Amino acid sequence: MIDVAIVGYSVRQARELADNELELMAPLFETVRAETGLGPDRIDFTCSGSSDFLAGAAFSFVMSVDATRPVPPIVESHVEMDGAWALYEAWVKLQLGEAKTALVYGYGKSSPGSLRDVLATQLDPYVVAPLWPDALGLAGLQARAMLDAGDVTEQAMAEIAARSLADAESNPHAVRSGARDAEALLAEPLVHDPLRSHDIPERADGGAAVILATAEVARDVCSRPAWIRGIDHRMDVHHFGARDLRRAASAEIAAHAVGASADRLDVAELDAPFTHQEHLLTRAMGLDPDRTRISPSGGSLNGHVMMASGLVRIGEAAARIHRGEADRTLGHATSGPWLQQNLACVLEGE
Repeated sequence: MIDVAIVGYSVRQARELADNELELMAPLFETVRAETGLGPDRIDFTCSGSSDFLAGAAFSFVMSVDATRPVPPIVESHVEMDGAWALYEAWVKLQLGEAKTALVYGYGKSSPGSLRDVLATQLDPYVVAPLWPDALGLAGLQARAMLDAGDVTEQAMAEIAARSLADAESNPHAVRSGARDAEALLAEPLVHDPLRSHDIPERADGGAAVILATAEVARDVCSRPAWIRGIDHRMDVHHFGARDLRRAASAEIAAHAVGASADRLDVAELDAPFTHQEHLLTRAMGLDPDRTRISPSGGSLNGHVMMASGLVRIGEAAARIHRGEADRTLGHATSGPWLQQNLACVLEGE
């Protein structure tokens, strides 16, 4: 295996941005380039993650490619997925020896429309999508299944929200923050039974960019690289009737494959848009909250950028290592209804 590290990370999130793709991403690219000293001429491969469907225009991602300064022509690829999966593709490219550096990014905008309704279009087109179930309603079904089985309690969900809101106060990129106790949160009305507003992610516009580099480059451009020691992604079946809503089998398999619980984890940044999903993922991935800080950035709960939230979690996990605040971290990404797809990435410092 070729040693590959994350050597740069930049992010931007806001409730609503008027910027187009180029205006959104260009400053982030310049930030990671300045941070690492790797200009366009030193980037061997570029890979992005976004959704033309959400943007409402075919090949809209090409506009963001303009922000990479692609002249002379660059080697570029795109995945119609969260940017975390673009990072996986770039990691494979470096493993094959076809590149030594890679620029990876993901972005999305939720503000132009009703994302909770638009997401119904990703469901089974014959049986489920025609019913047009919204994303919050589906999440509520999963939460209800877990509550009725005793897997989680409303108190535990409120405590997750309270901790996340408090942690988000120290994150300038969090869209929602503010310390509140669990009892005050439980006094709020239900939005989608059994979910309250604090159980639901704060949607955001934004994007993130990271730079990957092999060992021969990484140590020269980063004082403390975040080495990728394991990365894996799995998917649960698409058909709802074949899934156990109380489990995330794909997350269990991915976490085991990367050795998430094989050694101490200082931080685990989980892409858990809903409070009950953080509880489910913590259990599925074998994490001990008493030993591992869960999503100290405030997590996806307090700033969820569709098509970039997973890359943000990996970037936040890497940034902890860059700053010397952690030695071993986990970055996680998810996609699809009820945690259908899961990617796990274990990072280590030196």
